[in-house]
Amino acid sequence: MESKNSHSIDVFSRYAPFIQEYIYRSGWKSLRGVQNAAGQAIFGSDDHVLLCASTASGKTEAAFFPILTLLEEKPSTSVGVLYIAPLKALINDQFGRLNELCQEAGIPVTRWHGDASTSQKVKLIKHPAGILQITPESLESLLINKHAAIPSLFGDLRFIVIDEIHSLLRGDRGLQTFALIQRLCRTAGCDPRRIGLSATIGDPLAVGDFLAAGTTRRTVIPRFQSEPEVWQLSMEQFYDDGDQADHDRDPAIAGELLQAPLEPEPPTDQAPEYALPSVAYIFEHTRGHKSLIFTNSREDCELLCQLLREYCAKNGEEDRFLIHHGNLSAAVRQGAEEDMKDDDSLKSICATATLELGIDVGKLDRAFQAEAPATVSGFLQRMGRTGRRGQPSQMWFVMAEHHLNKNAEFAARIPWSLIQGIALVQLYTEERFVEPPRLGRFPYSLLYHQTMSTLKSNGEMTPAELASRVLTLSPFSNISTDDYRELLTHLIKIGHIELTEHDGIILGTTGERVVNDYKFYAVFNDTEEYTVHYGSQQLGTVLLPPPEDEKLAIAGHVWKVKEVDWHRNEVYVEPTGGNVPAFFGDEMGDIHTRILERMRDVLAENTMYPYLMRHARFRLQDARSLYDHAGLADSPLIHLGGNTWALFPWLGTYSFTALQMFLSRKCGERLGLEKLESLKPYYIMLQMEATAEEFFHIVTEEAARDFDPLDLLGPHYAPRFQKYDKFIPPTLLRKGFAYGVLDVEEMKKRVLSWAQYMNQPNSLPAVPKYLDHE
Repeated sequence: MESKNSHSIDVFSRYAPFIQEYIYRSGWKSLRGVQNAAGQAIFGSDDHVLLCASTASGKTEAAFFPILTLLEEKPSTSVGVLYIAPLKALINDQFGRLNELCQEAGIPVTRWHGDASTSQKVKLIKHPAGILQITPESLESLLINKHAAIPSLFGDLRFIVIDEIHSLLRGDRGLQTFALIQRLCRTAGCDPRRIGLSATIGDPLAVGDFLAAGTTRRTVIPRFQSEPEVWQLSMEQFYDDGDQADHDRDPAIAGELLQAPLEPEPPTDQAPEYALPSVAYIFEHTRGHKSLIFTNSREDCELLCQLLREYCAKNGEEDRFLIHHGNLSAAVRQGAEEDMKDDDSLKSICATATLELGIDVGKLDRAFQAEAPATVSGFLQRMGRTGRRGQPSQMWFVMAEHHLNKNAEFAARIPWSLIQGIALVQLYTEERFVEPPRLGRFPYSLLYHQTMSTLKSNGEMTPAELASRVLTLSPFSNISTDDYRELLTHLIKIGHIELTEHDGIILGTTGERVVNDYKFYAVFNDTEEYTVHYGSQQLGTVLLPPPEDEKLAIAGHVWKVKEVDWHRNEVYVEPTGGNVPAFFGDEMGDIHTRILERMRDVLAENTMYPYLMRHARFRLQDARSLYDHAGLADSPLIHLGGNTWALFPWLGTYSFTALQMFLSRKCGERLGLEKLESLKPYYIMLQMEATAEEFFHIVTEEAARDFDPLDLLGPHYAPRFQKYDKFIPPTLLRKGFAYGVLDVEEMKKRVLSWAQYMNQPNSLPAVPKYLDHE
């Protein structure tokens, strides 16, 4: 609930003297709004608190000033504050700030992660006190390996501070974090308050409920007057293999070219002749500026950094590009962070989401984003890395594509990344939309993980004891005792757990090997590679293969997955056509439906957004012409000639996937469906015997029927997306996918809305495969 204080507290006067002295030394003239609001909530209640404020607004101090005051007034007999952060680098960054703040009061701050000092950990176990900073994975390790020490370490724990809580809202890692918090509190017999911190929360009430899950306290969400956000945005699009979209074009086609919000693109004679235009643009606009260059994958990060470094060499410049992603060694990452902290440095760093969060890399001039991110949350986090110390936040989007030949279907020629980037910006500026928590899931992989972790920590337990420890954790509220019994029976069968002669449960020999591996602590997928084979030919490797019957791209071609050998890390494929689904996010994809709906509106409206640069304006106009010529404003189903159609459902990834399966399993025979392919989650290509009116009649009739989501899955379809899915019985994998991943209700609602198109003509004119510039 939002806080409404009946009486105001003088927050500064309430702070401990050493906090007041710290503020004086820092030269602060007054407290910020978030600091006053946090003080009111933490001093004035015994509730959990969710602090939502922009990056660099002082959230950390806002939370810790009152927490440390209360800790000094009544010292804890154990660790008093547990600070959980998603990244070791974020912990290392905050360690210096907290240590400086706490030294005068004699409150120790201890880091606990793989790179932290062993002597400091030993000292904490002997003399538990102060603040402990930890990642979810290290907390898992602590609960397993120091189980007997948990009561003395945390018996008087007062607060748990969860930083960057938005990063834990939509995947198994977040559920793991809250399961671990509950386990720790039960073992230690403590009842701490939870303080959540984030700059990107779209639905504070839902996140407040998420924060309080498994407790009897409510969550207070302080309201305060925040500082106005000032952005400088630029979005440009390039063809990397020929003339740009504005070549020999009349500027009037793209609307009046407003003055660019940032600098114009560099003259063509400045860019290296050998450079890809999109990379050359980044190369030129990072010169003389300390910048962050975000990519959406580790592979893209490596490639972009290599190209930029090549351009430096070919241009006779000193290398000015660094790299930072999760698969690099700690030394490489920390070296890049230290280089960037140098105020005189004019280097730029290519990064993935590892630098999306609040790691200090000094004052940044600019952030670049290569292609659109998948989420509004990701866009905001990346934008927020710049603009500190009173300067506006600055983001340069750079989109790239290749010209398609004149025979390419029109759907493939829409610049989806550009349209998605516009949609992300517009959704936040118009509605303040940010993706909400993902609830209602069936996290069986995490259930396996927490079962094995609990057995490792506690030793032999009866089935009833184990169920009472694990199933009562808040992430497993949807999982029945029957499901759990099936999982345990399966784990006995595969040797991961064993029954003792006293009907107790212990880890089995195979399970011991899993739990004793240091990789066990993390619930996210390891970066082990899978070798892809076509017949006797080895095509290469991928990190996580899609499930059977899905597609993947490798060796310049698109393939259909026929079989995955999860034990030998082998994937067997056969050639196929079409496009590869776009995979984003932590799982099979996580683009929200509101983003797709806003993309549709971007194509339908006439607005020319002021942050679009010249090429992007013309490219948007081309996309809108395609949209208009195709008649997409009048129907989501477009006739491409013969028995080929394109369907644009404007649904997010999970409801889009449900629609694909619904069309195939429930409507395929009646539609005379011959082929179904997709570019997920943008469009579906169909070959069918039905007319447009027959299509809408059949799909709305089938959607109106009651059916079990499991009916959408083929008899052997048991997809694996999570790390420990390989140890889950297929029946539970199917259930978890059907009920916890597919959004069948949203899909059915969209399909039923298509009843309005049932009276359109049976024969729509075919969309021309190529539209020349008008």
